[in-house]
Amino acid sequence: MFKQFLSKFPRKSSSKAENNGDSTGNNNSVNNNAVGNGIQRTNSSNSSTVSSRSNVVKRMSSAVFPSTVVTGIEPLLSFKDVSNPEKQNLLISKLNLCCVVFDFNDSKNAAEKDLKRSTLIELVDFVASGSVRFNEPVIAAVCKMIALNLFRVFPPNYRSNGGGENDDDEPMFDPAWSHLQLVYDLLLRFITSSNLDAKVAKKHVDHSFILKLLDLFDSDDPRERDCLKTILHRIYGKFMVHRPFIRKSVSNIFYRFVFETERHNGIAELLEIFGSVISGFALPLKEEHKMFLCRALIPLHKPKSVGLYLQQLSYCIAQFLEKDPKLVSYVIRGLLKYWPVTSSQKEVMFLGELEEILEATNMAEFQKIMVPLFKRIGTSLNSSHFQVAERALFLWNNDHIVSLIAHNRQVILPLIYPALEKNAQGHWNQAVLNLTLNVRKMFAEMDNDLVLSYQEKFEDEAAKLKAACEKRTVIWERLENVASFQPVTGNTAVLVKQ
Repeated sequence: MFKQFLSKFPRKSSSKAENNGDSTGNNNSVNNNAVGNGIQRTNSSNSSTVSSRSNVVKRMSSAVFPSTVVTGIEPLLSFKDVSNPEKQNLLISKLNLCCVVFDFNDSKNAAEKDLKRSTLIELVDFVASGSVRFNEPVIAAVCKMIALNLFRVFPPNYRSNGGGENDDDEPMFDPAWSHLQLVYDLLLRFITSSNLDAKVAKKHVDHSFILKLLDLFDSDDPRERDCLKTILHRIYGKFMVHRPFIRKSVSNIFYRFVFETERHNGIAELLEIFGSVISGFALPLKEEHKMFLCRALIPLHKPKSVGLYLQQLSYCIAQFLEKDPKLVSYVIRGLLKYWPVTSSQKEVMFLGELEEILEATNMAEFQKIMVPLFKRIGTSLNSSHFQVAERALFLWNNDHIVSLIAHNRQVILPLIYPALEKNAQGHWNQAVLNLTLNVRKMFAEMDNDLVLSYQEKFEDEAAKLKAACEKRTVIWERLENVASFQPVTGNTAVLVKQ
């Protein structure tokens, strides 16, 4: 049946076309960075060998690939063996042939998998040559092949490890990567081709296509996420009409991650893309972009796996603050809202990010948030975890932050002086104790009279607290004595001395 179907299509009558039917005979090379390991090709030594191999490949093709994959021309012909007018049809035919998807969890159909791989390599070479004219039928065929090979639902075991919350988790590698990598390379070359008209392609690279592409960012294979990162960035750059939709869709992924699942493998890659996107925002910033910062980016500090993407998140926020320094107060209040109270590791990370933000903060914006900020820093100074207290004290090693504190010492010193005195009177960690004494010395050099006045206030308050404590102790002793002489009757409560 398949041979009868193929006989209806035009074929090359020359022996050259017959002998070069094997797509693996193509001598073009694929970019090693895009494809990975070099692909070994077999060159023809004589016409009889090539002819017999071609016949074997054709029989193999007819046994595995359905007749519907062929469109108008024999797909096993090489591009160099057909005339230029026929290359478009041959391209579509080869794309349709590659729509067949194999199961790579077993070793079946090894020869057919090799045939598809060699065809994908040939397609990548042909698209990379720049001679392809992407009309609408070709665009439709490319998108169809891409969708059938890439768009898939990940099995449950992809998310069984908690979405990569542990740095020690080993990544899972997709066994089909030898084909998927070539498909991704083809998609990248397709999107970046100067011959692709975005106005025509947007009918096929539509919202549905983009959503399914975004779903793939949850892949456990870091190689796949890296390819997706590059491709989505190119789509965002080429299809301007889709930019608002991409931003909205990524925001929805962040919302679902923060407030529902806290499990997603591709948050770091998505943030890396948006680091470049944010840097291209025009000034003044639109309200939509500010909402993205407040509602999508800042809440990403909430999940316990924030350490896996904190570097990319901090870069995105830094880009916003560089565009509009007045957003500092929103960012710091957001940090305080999601400040960790049970995770010392997260608190150390928050203090590090806070230092980067304060380093880019001007005096006017600093004064808006310094009171709630230094109340929180004062709590961190007294942390029993030495790394938290140490990281908070390291803020005074930054000259810009010290300058901000010095100009507002009348407000800031009362907020943190009790914490400094408490540490100085006997913190268990020697490094924290030494840093505390250094910070107190810095304040004394800024304004010694101010430090002495608050030292007196601190001592007076400590004396009052001690007196109140002693008074409570005396009262309780009197109550115990009175209760010990009262007769016990009925259901009267009894005070028992230990």
